[in-house]
Amino acid sequence: MSKTQIEAARAGEVTPEMELVARAEHLEAECVRQEVAAGRLVIPANRVHLARGLQPLGIGVAVRCKINANIGNSAVTGDETIELEKLHTAVHFGADTVMDLSTGKDIDRIRQLIIDTSPVPVGTVPIYQMLEELGGDIEDMRPQHFLDMVEHQAQQGVDYMTIHCGLLLEHLPLATKRVTGIVSRGGSLIAKWMVAHRQQNPLYTHFEDLCAILRQYDVTWSLGDGLRPGSIADASDEAQFAELEVLGELVQRSWAAGTQVMVEGPGHIPMDQIEMNIRRQVEICHGAPFYVLGPLIIDIAPGYDHITSAIGAAMAGWYGAAMLCYVTPKEHLGLPDKEDVRQGVIAYKIAAHGADVARHRPGAQDRDDALSKARYEFDWEAQFRLALDPETARAYHDETLPQDTFKSARFCSMCGPKYCAMRITEDIRGLTGAEQLVELRDSTSGRD
Repeated sequence: MSKTQIEAARAGEVTPEMELVARAEHLEAECVRQEVAAGRLVIPANRVHLARGLQPLGIGVAVRCKINANIGNSAVTGDETIELEKLHTAVHFGADTVMDLSTGKDIDRIRQLIIDTSPVPVGTVPIYQMLEELGGDIEDMRPQHFLDMVEHQAQQGVDYMTIHCGLLLEHLPLATKRVTGIVSRGGSLIAKWMVAHRQQNPLYTHFEDLCAILRQYDVTWSLGDGLRPGSIADASDEAQFAELEVLGELVQRSWAAGTQVMVEGPGHIPMDQIEMNIRRQVEICHGAPFYVLGPLIIDIAPGYDHITSAIGAAMAGWYGAAMLCYVTPKEHLGLPDKEDVRQGVIAYKIAAHGADVARHRPGAQDRDDALSKARYEFDWEAQFRLALDPETARAYHDETLPQDTFKSARFCSMCGPKYCAMRITEDIRGLTGAEQLVELRDSTSGRD
């Protein structure tokens, strides 16, 4: 069996995937190898998907902050055409990974189409398809059912899987006083199974069996946070951190088994608790990449949760989160469509890029500087090209000044031709030479 990325890194080998990540991130290949070996960076790249054209990328604190876009149908809506449109939209606007969270019809076929089409890593939550095939009754699950589904999805080419191994039977009483209880779908299903059978979480007791399957295909763990807070009232409570302690244990066990691992995180967290949550995860989970949902900083903005969560996501990325799972305007309200996916991806590209600039990652600010230069020079075409969403930037400009002549104009409709500060500044530079400006400064420097 071929080595996994982490096994190769620990053996001192630089894989082709590590070289690709290094070039994309403006890093030395040896730096990437060391980060993978330490478990601080993962390269989700199923061997099957690699053979079908996957473009590998790195997720970790040493590289650019990544974003994930969730797609997938439900029992109520969604078909293969819709899901492939969502995939195209997500990738087009900059999603680094996608997760297929389908829970409706034709799960298997839709996922295979997504994997075969996607140039970026694809993640799943295997328990969803397993439950669908069992007829919807989680009580009927046997451990082998889950193991078989994980192997099936690995054979399809899934690059990383969210599996809720850290939620234990003894944690359930800790969640009883919560405002919103258990909000993780996978976590709630495992909780129901444990209560029905009065047994420990079978995904925890069969952890080594799961490691063996993931290692065979080099599928990356995404250790799910089944007890993530679903409201700011429940943030940073005993239940959340009890599960986190178990996830820290599982990180070390996954590394010992030769598998790559990242850890999922909250959830709904007020701004003043975000830094503490990130630092605590890094410490407890031994530096494994942190993959956060949001976090949402308030609960009162249904329809705008792509904004409430992007604020928290930017902060989380700044403090050290490695990947941000997007939230769309439809969060808590319905299944996102293609437009919701676009808005969610753009909001999270803003958050991730803001984190990259704040953390002074190599080359992070280059695009900002180029756009600022183009803005000062009234190079509208360059501004559109450099924007995160060129189509929207152009459309907003052209709403009031659509003619081609205005693409070279030294103003926009905000200030008009007389009140543009940048144009006025340029006029000042033309009227006053650099020497005169120095003299002006010197002449006023002695004033009280």
